[in-house]
Amino acid sequence: MDKKIYREYINILKEELVPAMGCTEPISIAYATAKARSVLGTIPESIELKASPNIIKNVKSVVVPNTGSLRGIEAAAVAGIIAGNADNELQVLSEVTPEQIDEISAGLKSIKCNVKPSDNGYIFYISVLANGNGHSAFVEIAGNHTNIITIKKDNEVILSNNFKEENNANKTDHTILTVKDIVEFANNVEICDIKDILDRQIECNTAIAEEGLRNTWGANIGSVLLNSYENNIQTKAKAYAAAGSDARMNGCELPVVINSGSGNQGLTASLPVIIYAKELNSSKECLYRALLVSNLVTIHLKTDIGPLSAYCGATSAGCGAGAGITYLYGGDYTDISHTIINSLAINSGMVCDGAKSSCAAKIASAVEAGLLGMQMQKHQKLFQSGDGITSEDVESTIKNIGKLAHDGMRETDKLIINIMTNNLTE
Repeated sequence: MDKKIYREYINILKEELVPAMGCTEPISIAYATAKARSVLGTIPESIELKASPNIIKNVKSVVVPNTGSLRGIEAAAVAGIIAGNADNELQVLSEVTPEQIDEISAGLKSIKCNVKPSDNGYIFYISVLANGNGHSAFVEIAGNHTNIITIKKDNEVILSNNFKEENNANKTDHTILTVKDIVEFANNVEICDIKDILDRQIECNTAIAEEGLRNTWGANIGSVLLNSYENNIQTKAKAYAAAGSDARMNGCELPVVINSGSGNQGLTASLPVIIYAKELNSSKECLYRALLVSNLVTIHLKTDIGPLSAYCGATSAGCGAGAGITYLYGGDYTDISHTIINSLAINSGMVCDGAKSSCAAKIASAVEAGLLGMQMQKHQKLFQSGDGITSEDVESTIKNIGKLAHDGMRETDKLIINIMTNNLTE
């Protein structure tokens, strides 16, 4: 395999498969406010927070971890101010003490928090202006959850980075991803180069799935699946992925290894593959290689879609899971391509209406589509070019999905956000 592509695929995995606590959008807000408090040097008396509509959509209904089950933007912002450690980035709230949980509740009353939607056109954007003791601190994040582009204290510019959303220079170029190269990489990677990354994903994501099945979290979709349907490998694959989301969306403090900026996508891309590998008695090495296929296919699908849209990201991850499971069964590039095309044709109409308990049910649906796409491939059945949005090959079909989600669903996204924020007009 080309050495440059090999190195960049490793870098993509290191950038995208990172641990995070809780839903990543409220955590990004907490990260921004924790950084602003650090720059200001004191607990602010007031903050003005601006966020892109998609951020508002994903924070509105989800529980912020380590806050005593508080929900929403203000809770995330105040939690970051009172108890956040910005050095921990997406685990910014991992060190909150019981005493600080009470302080967060009190801070919601004492710290004036003015939240406004941003109007700069960025899909992913958060800014915080914190004021206290006659001074101010300004922190600006754009493009992804931890990408700080501006830091100011009073009138002093501490950090200023040029940023264009369509070309995030802080990340490896994801457009180099192709299904053919992903399969070749998975076949030939030196396990020592990816072992630590994937061991962390297996450990963290399995732990939170087991917690989601063990206790009551959200709508308990994982448990409903196991109690309602035949207890076979297909049901378990869906249940474990859904249970991880059950716990995560409802305030569980256990970390998740994310994919493409999303914990739900990280759970969906990994847990079905882990469950199938265990049931099939696959070797650990085979599991690693299958997880590479699943994770990288998920990232590939998300590249043209973008970080946030009206297109449910679990769809991409369920497709990735189907591709990874096809690999476990010995599937080659052609088999994996057929699984991807089939999966995308089945479930690409599912919309994202924010982070919340029902994400677990959508994950189950996405995994089901991935598994059906795999089974179709095993029986030599394939949706043909021109069947809806499918095209002549896997890469063209992936491009179609990117256009559908990124361009075609913009108005859908606006309408969803208006409905969710009760601003629907005639």
